[in-house]
Amino acid sequence: MREVLVARLDGAGDVLLAGPAVRSIAHSARVTMLVGPAGEEAARLLPGVAEVRVWACPWVLGDPPPVRREEIDALVGDLSGFDEAVVLTSFHQSPLPLALVLRMAGVPRITGASVDYPGALLDVRLRPGETLDEDQPEPERMLAIADAAGYPLPPDDDGRLHVRLPSRQRVADVVVHPGAAVDARRWPAGHAAEAVRLLAAEGWRVAVTGGPGERQLTAQVAGDHALDLGGRTSMAELAAIVAGADAVVVGNTAAAHLAAAVGTPVVSLFAPVVPAVRWRPYRVPQVLLGDQEAPCRDTRARECSVPGHPCLASVRPDDVVAAVRALAPRSVRRTGPLTEEIPA
Repeated sequence: MREVLVARLDGAGDVLLAGPAVRSIAHSARVTMLVGPAGEEAARLLPGVAEVRVWACPWVLGDPPPVRREEIDALVGDLSGFDEAVVLTSFHQSPLPLALVLRMAGVPRITGASVDYPGALLDVRLRPGETLDEDQPEPERMLAIADAAGYPLPPDDDGRLHVRLPSRQRVADVVVHPGAAVDARRWPAGHAAEAVRLLAAEGWRVAVTGGPGERQLTAQVAGDHALDLGGRTSMAELAAIVAGADAVVVGNTAAAHLAAAVGTPVVSLFAPVVPAVRWRPYRVPQVLLGDQEAPCRDTRARECSVPGHPCLASVRPDDVVAAVRALAPRSVRRTGPLTEEIPA
């Protein structure tokens, strides 16, 4: 089989969204994924990934490391031997710096989407806005890049997000994930805490999840009304917990895409700093909340520059509770003891 490198160098959520494109390529090739440090756990969950390599990219990461020649030289050596590379990027990223490194590594065929003239750096080039539609969900954009490389989605593949999930862990009826990679995408913690209280008062069993750096946030949101799992789960464990829930309340962050990958309905607290058409939970039942016409729209802001954070602060806790009710009516709620193992 051909050895193909698939690159997606930013966040865990972006790596999860690359899943359908990865499966397309893996249908007829052996896939190694090149990801950033934040994307490693997500890459290891994707069906079709045979190997994962990790590199902190100076031209992609929001908090980039310095460019050091010795590290670039080491990367060139590490990437030699591949038959082909498919560079997956978002609309605001360029595949060309990595394509240069891949050329130096001797990779003979490279595919990517670039608004800039690629010269000899790309063998297959999609032109965003011309041969590549930018107003489409991110998984479909990456599928288009894979298809242009000669790897169409197999007929028996549904094109949805998927992860390797050996079991579903019944920990809570509703999972609330209040954190996000950047402040501009976070629902106010006080709102989240009140939503948890209201859900618990209605009889929903709630778990609050978050990463190791979010323990203070999850403790505040959980209070005395929910199970606080902040910093206590790997991504695989989080996937199992989310898969066992009836609904997930989450912003535009990796946990939303994890929920989509396991088919759990999502109450999406979506800040419009990036377009919802591209990054909302993909092909899963959902309620999208947040003012999509707020002044921060399409700014890609990491810190909210609008006083009061109105795009998400305007979403009331009872709006979220109503959305949970709509997505998981009591007539279809699963019941039974917590921490029940449910076969996948």
